[in-house]
Amino acid sequence: MKTFNPRVAASATLLTACLAIGTGCSSSNTSTGSSSTATIEQAATPTPSAQTSTQAPEPPVAKKAPKELTMHGDTRIDNYYWLNQREDPEVIAYLNAENEYTEQRLAHTEALQEKLFKEIVDRIKQDDESVPFKDDGYWYYTRYEEGKEYPIYARKKGTLEAPEEVMVNANERAEGQSYYSAAGINVSPNNQLLAFGEDTVSRRKYTIRFKDLNTGEFLPDAIPNTTGGAVWGNDNKTVFYTMKDSALRSFKIFKHTLGTPTAQDKEVYHEADETFSTFVYKTKSDDYIIIGSGSTLSNEYRFLDANKPNGEFKVIQPRERGLEYSVDHFGDKFYIVTNKDGATNFKLMQTPVRQPGKANWKEVVPHREDVLLEGIEIFKDYLTLQERKNGLSQIRVKKWNDPKADYYIDFGEEAYTAYIGTNPDFDSKELRYDYSSLTTPSSTYDYNMVTKERELLKRQEVVGDFNPKNYEAKRVYATADDGTKIPVSLVYRKGLQLNGNNPTLLYAYGSYGYSTNPTFSSVRLSLLDRGFVFAIAHIRGGQEMGRQWYENGKLLKKKNTFTDFIDAAEFLVDQKYTNPDKLFAQGGSAGGLLMGAVVNMRPELFKGILAAVPFVDVITTMLDTSIPLTTGEFDEWGNPAEKQYYDYMLSYSPYDNVEAKDYPNMLVTTGLHDSQVQYWEPAKWVAKLRDMKTDDNMLLLHTNMVAGHGGASGRFERYKETALQYAFLLNFLEQNQ
Repeated sequence: MKTFNPRVAASATLLTACLAIGTGCSSSNTSTGSSSTATIEQAATPTPSAQTSTQAPEPPVAKKAPKELTMHGDTRIDNYYWLNQREDPEVIAYLNAENEYTEQRLAHTEALQEKLFKEIVDRIKQDDESVPFKDDGYWYYTRYEEGKEYPIYARKKGTLEAPEEVMVNANERAEGQSYYSAAGINVSPNNQLLAFGEDTVSRRKYTIRFKDLNTGEFLPDAIPNTTGGAVWGNDNKTVFYTMKDSALRSFKIFKHTLGTPTAQDKEVYHEADETFSTFVYKTKSDDYIIIGSGSTLSNEYRFLDANKPNGEFKVIQPRERGLEYSVDHFGDKFYIVTNKDGATNFKLMQTPVRQPGKANWKEVVPHREDVLLEGIEIFKDYLTLQERKNGLSQIRVKKWNDPKADYYIDFGEEAYTAYIGTNPDFDSKELRYDYSSLTTPSSTYDYNMVTKERELLKRQEVVGDFNPKNYEAKRVYATADDGTKIPVSLVYRKGLQLNGNNPTLLYAYGSYGYSTNPTFSSVRLSLLDRGFVFAIAHIRGGQEMGRQWYENGKLLKKKNTFTDFIDAAEFLVDQKYTNPDKLFAQGGSAGGLLMGAVVNMRPELFKGILAAVPFVDVITTMLDTSIPLTTGEFDEWGNPAEKQYYDYMLSYSPYDNVEAKDYPNMLVTTGLHDSQVQYWEPAKWVAKLRDMKTDDNMLLLHTNMVAGHGGASGRFERYKETALQYAFLLNFLEQNQ
């Protein structure tokens, strides 16, 4: 699960990855005495004769250890509650048995998996490099070396012809680790010190480390159990960071002085409300350090002069339930994106730094019923706005001294994604933005806001014979039962015949107000070139069509998300794109909940399902406040401690609604160390499905035993799971090579 933040929704990248593989968000649970003795039945591991026989191997069968879960006078029996013991050898044995069974059932696709993996990796430019951006006299960039899994973070002083300074070589840092992630790369104001976070477990608990960029030596300071980011005070020795609690909630901000013991770090803020999380950042101006707290429905910010890191933070506007706002700074004003006074789609306001409370907020850009304001970027002479209208992202440019001279950048495609990129320089006349579509690889532009001319700095290179003219993208609209028009983005090879016989993969997410953008994926070409149609259903629960689109897909309206997806699937069948024997569905995390709900409601509509890290045990998770992220999500799903939410969740929770009936073929993936959707949710779901379903279709569970929510680390390793998923789909088709 992830907490929605309107400021970052446009630039978040999680769902971009989902379009290729499927990732996402959510939960965990406690144990009982009886669960510790639960074991896998004899059928868990196929006998040697079954493995060598021409017959399909017998699947693992998880032992039933009934546990009663009672709330509001209703008792649910959970036979597989015992699987929540990550350290129990018998749980590990069961997960390994499921992995072995998956490997056996798909053994005949091994050559295809290898072929797909090679295809995917061969399209990736090995020695690649990001577009450099300039900040305080240095050019910063990330590059990859041929055959290496991890990035190198580097910079050059003054010009791009200067000698390279390697800040972090993640390949070296990852040596000997089964998982590695670097985060929060942040250089001190004097350009001499580096702070960054490292995670070697995949639980998103980072240790912050420091490096002297002049000598290349690492400092002895190390701060564990953080979010990975460190914010520098302007004295070049004080850093502020965010600590996580036992449930992995970001709950405290500390201040550390380089060279002093971590035990002496001072707590500067404690977010005591368990429905909120906290974070810290520095304004683009470098003048202020900001501490933010946020829940689904409310925000609160406080600020400190970055030149006085030992001072006291002051609140900008105290939290109010239902009041959302975010903060930028320029000159003597804070700029506030907010929903104040019923601005459902948000508006922009400004307020003096000396008196920042909402009584002094003055309107800069008004609220509009048909345009969602997602964020802003401030320049000395210009203001740029990240907006969304009719489901598509837009970038609007305004001149401060001529507010009537605003305009929109024209992108010229029917379905695309455009968002404001990295722009650290207030004085620049050029806007850096990124662009992609279902047929156009990711592209980085510099746009001159005076002349309106743009320069393409880089377009993602797709190695091989890729030609975007061979593919076609379009946007169509399905109609929900209540008459709502649901946008569906499509991409396929040109020459597609609407004969109802095309294999189709329909993807969606539909939660947290997260807008699923139509972006390019070189990985996806392995399906398109085999005749697949790839479709994105922009269902309610996301924010593609404005804030109300989100409001109509959460809490007691959550079922709109599921029925919208079904309506989109039926539309694709009715319009002769595909048929139920060639229609597949994909979703991850909260999108995995979507998959679970949909297969319970309309299993006959799909040939197969890809469910990645699926959040399927909704009630049990949301009742357990010790689980990561649960308390902060009551405003997304509801609190089942209240009967109306309990009853509503019970009506759709995938795990609770498994029935004795036929289900489609299913491949379920998870990670043992997932910090967002604990591995036992998909494990329990598969165990229950296997016990109750009445068909002989494939039901497979694959657990990455060394990874978490995002899957394997590294640039290429993650695509082995993609190859597994694609081979699973192609297994059911004639054109399966």
